[in-house]
Amino acid sequence: MPRKLLKRLFPDLDSIRNNQSLKLFGHAGREPNLWHLNRCSVSRAVAVGLFCAFVPIPGQMILAAALAIILRANIPISAILVWVSNPLTMPALFYTAYKFGVMLLDVQLQPFHFEFSLNWLFTELQDRWQPFLVGCLCSGALMSVIGYGLIQAYWRWYVSKVWANRKNYKRTKKINS
Repeated sequence: MPRKLLKRLFPDLDSIRNNQSLKLFGHAGREPNLWHLNRCSVSRAVAVGLFCAFVPIPGQMILAAALAIILRANIPISAILVWVSNPLTMPALFYTAYKFGVMLLDVQLQPFHFEFSLNWLFTELQDRWQPFLVGCLCSGALMSVIGYGLIQAYWRWYVSKVWANRKNYKRTKKINS
């Protein structure tokens, strides 16, 4: 299961307690339950990470960590999933979110020509910020609900599969004895 792999990749509790970057969150960031891998904390972390990936602000990882602390989600998974919106995928994600916002607000889709500059960004967003922001927030909410549901379903399926295998193993062991 991915849980064993993630446990090997995650830091141990002592290194978490001594981490300097977690001082930003005080004692709340050092709580051990925020670093455990269980169905609830992982599915919440996926929801938080996917929502924050669609929030169009710098510092998405800090926002994801803060929301993970508030919602009692796994902090590393929340922060890692923010990278769904990396520099390569961000234009496609945000353009799709803009089109989704246009559809939700029932406004005219305005064509534009992309330039890689801050001036272009501010002049283009000046006219399109409402559908862009609505699209980002609604896309983030939708993706977080889908991610939460998929993790919950996968976790339950995997646990039932493990229990069935364990039950069959005991049954065959009794027959062979």
